[in-house]
Amino acid sequence: EERSSPPDFDIDFSWDNRDAIYEYIFSTYGEEHVCLLGTHTTYQRKSIIRELGKVFGLPKEEIDEIVEFPEANRKRDHIRELIFKYAEYMKDLPANISIHAGGVLITEKPIYAYTATELPPKGLPVSHFEMHSAEDFGIYKFDILSQRGLGHIKETAKHVKKNQGIDVDVHQFRKFKDDEKIKDLLRNSKAMGCFYVESPAMRMLLGKLQCEDYLTLVAASSIIRPGVASSGMMKTYIERYHTVKNGGSYEAIHPKMDELMRETYGVMVYQEDVIKVAHHFAGLTLTEADVLRRGMSGKYRSREEFQRVRDQFFQNCKKRGYEQKVTDRVWFEIESFSGYSFAKGHSASYAVESYQSLYLKAHYPLEFMVGVINNFGGFYSTEFYFHEARMNGATIQAPCLNNSNYLTSIQGKTIFIGFIHIKSLEQKIAKAIEVNRQLQGNYTSLDNFLQRTPGIGLEQIRILIRIGAFRFTGKSKQRLLWEAMLYLSNSKSKLPSTEVLFDTEPKDFPLPPLLRTDHEDAFDEIELLGFPLCDPFDLLPNKNLGDTLAKALASKLNQVVSIIGYVVTTKPTSTTKGDAMSFGTFYDAEGNFFDTVHFPNVHKTYPMRG
Repeated sequence: EERSSPPDFDIDFSWDNRDAIYEYIFSTYGEEHVCLLGTHTTYQRKSIIRELGKVFGLPKEEIDEIVEFPEANRKRDHIRELIFKYAEYMKDLPANISIHAGGVLITEKPIYAYTATELPPKGLPVSHFEMHSAEDFGIYKFDILSQRGLGHIKETAKHVKKNQGIDVDVHQFRKFKDDEKIKDLLRNSKAMGCFYVESPAMRMLLGKLQCEDYLTLVAASSIIRPGVASSGMMKTYIERYHTVKNGGSYEAIHPKMDELMRETYGVMVYQEDVIKVAHHFAGLTLTEADVLRRGMSGKYRSREEFQRVRDQFFQNCKKRGYEQKVTDRVWFEIESFSGYSFAKGHSASYAVESYQSLYLKAHYPLEFMVGVINNFGGFYSTEFYFHEARMNGATIQAPCLNNSNYLTSIQGKTIFIGFIHIKSLEQKIAKAIEVNRQLQGNYTSLDNFLQRTPGIGLEQIRILIRIGAFRFTGKSKQRLLWEAMLYLSNSKSKLPSTEVLFDTEPKDFPLPPLLRTDHEDAFDEIELLGFPLCDPFDLLPNKNLGDTLAKALASKLNQVVSIIGYVVTTKPTSTTKGDAMSFGTFYDAEGNFFDTVHFPNVHKTYPMRG
């Protein structure tokens, strides 16, 4: 009864099913009762400057300079002074209407009783108002969200069925909670590719917690938020978790906080905790507490209403006799929820999906990595999912005309890279190779491929030869390039009336030996795939790999060591004081991952490159 607004319904689907879900909703409830939710994009600093620059007739180059160096341009001349003056007035004003990321409105009365609609290029009606107006009308908003983690799971099950003949059931959740292989992946932070638990920050947190159970993963999925880490609450949670696990006790900032959040050791973790603390600790009504929760998520209706509830919070705490430092600390923890945070149900459902991913990686690692690669969108680049598959026993093969498909495929323990990963290869050719092979059988030679692929140019043939797609012929890449040029030059000189009725045997021209090195192949792969298929450490002229390896780092605490790593990913960030720093993930000569923190003093001297 005290809700300040209707609830949202957030439902996740696989990214490749989203359009089908929209079609189902519109056909089930009728086009008169359904529309997509609109949203209003507003003018922000860069967009305002660009629009005002056009109004004043400035050329694009000058506008780009003002956007990139605003302070240096602020008082350079009268026109630029006016641009920045009007920019202050225009900030946050509506710029145009757009479509909400996933919102769908479903109404009992025809949708036109509430809103006019427009038809953008996507072809589905969109409301003219945004979510706050929808709430005012009491219309329920359904967020139809798409994510790639579900695609990983769905595709992995297909690969396991095809490759091993096993029907995988990912809904045996009770069984997963007792699976020792899953516990091992969590404890040892070996969750690369697994939904929501593969990022360096999450793997670090799971390692510090030595997480091996579902409820701890639920809490970890929510406590990983940036606000919690910067407020020190994450550190507090980890310390209290181990204290309780070892039979000890801790002292919360106030007994009421421990009473309200005993499951998370007196630390605010979920969105519901904001409501519980605001209502039971500070005495706000549930409506006021919900305003506070929404405000911290950036969804408040008005700043004035949020400020009024904030003031009420402090007044109530004072009336209840709390010490000011206790009140300030509790409010500080509430403020850590600014930006984004999870409800417990959200974290719990994400943790279930994480367990499903972990189960597939633990028991079907090769098929799982192929599923991750083919659905894209993981935390790391495609190269490192191939590396992870190799570390789990796979042999990675370059694209092959007779074995590879448009997407990456698996045969036994051999993974064939899909044609989709070859840079500059035209999509129509990449898809046609697989279709043609299914219709007419394997390709037998370069000539046979060229005859079955009319219109293909020399540049596209060069790409396929250089990546090794014709290695089944047993001929060197140089020889194949000569043959392709001869074939195409001859075919151009043929008149339509002179074409042969039957295929002829390809001519074999004697050529001198044409030497090629493994390094040349590796650089072809780097150019065409973005990464080498060999061990990158084999390409180093200097074989000095440092004095330690990733597996030994835990035993080298408080020691100075040197280790050579291949960069997996880097993340630039800054300290609370604004100093630049960064995080990095690498793997060593044995292929094992290790994470690094580059604090400001080191980052300044040795910044990340590339």
